[in-house]
Amino acid sequence: MKGPAIGIMAKAPLPGLAKTRLAADVGAVIAARLAQAMLADTAALVRALDADGYVIVTPAQHCASVSSQVGLPALPQSEGDLGCRMMAAVAALFARGHAPVALIGTDTPHLPPCHLKTLLVLATRDPTGAVIGPAEDGGYWGISLSRPAPVLFVGIPWGSAGVLEATRLAARRAGVALHEGPICFDIDTIDDLARLCAPGAATPDRASRTRAAAALIEAGGGARLAAANMVPGEDAAS
Repeated sequence: MKGPAIGIMAKAPLPGLAKTRLAADVGAVIAARLAQAMLADTAALVRALDADGYVIVTPAQHCASVSSQVGLPALPQSEGDLGCRMMAAVAALFARGHAPVALIGTDTPHLPPCHLKTLLVLATRDPTGAVIGPAEDGGYWGISLSRPAPVLFVGIPWGSAGVLEATRLAARRAGVALHEGPICFDIDTIDDLARLCAPGAATPDRASRTRAAAALIEAGGGARLAAANMVPGEDAAS
């Protein structure tokens, strides 16, 4: 065995493809810049851990360019819904001799490294179970396994607030012990981005590229970001 691996499920940071919910507020080009920053921060988080990192890319033809951007080897995502693509990514990393295997997205670039390390540690302790990191929106920010568990990726209402509960139910039905790591919030909307950038919300060494990209939005007239970063009692008109 080669030891643990972490795969980052990522869309190529292209306008119209990445961070479409953010694009509704900031436009497709700026959303793509944010997606690139979030991917870079996530890759830096993975590279800092004692695990082999990969970026699992869609569309597949962008593997080489994304790999060069983040300094990690790239594998193409498979066809199908998110569950099919995650199942295939897990299988590909196991086939390369890794265990445990974790998958994360790019929506939590501010994730404390200890949170991700916890997923790998818990999966090592219970090689027959699985570990998920819950997200505040009802999904999860990461999953880790020491052996394949396809049942956890089938019949899940991806993109909804019911993902976490459906995964719990699937695990119970299949007799898979499902452990849960620390909770975190995703950055999907302009309000989530404002939360990340609010004073005291994150340490300066976490998600630095994402916060820098957000600062450019604010400098360009991002009123909602500016409002979130006001000191309490400060008058926006002053």
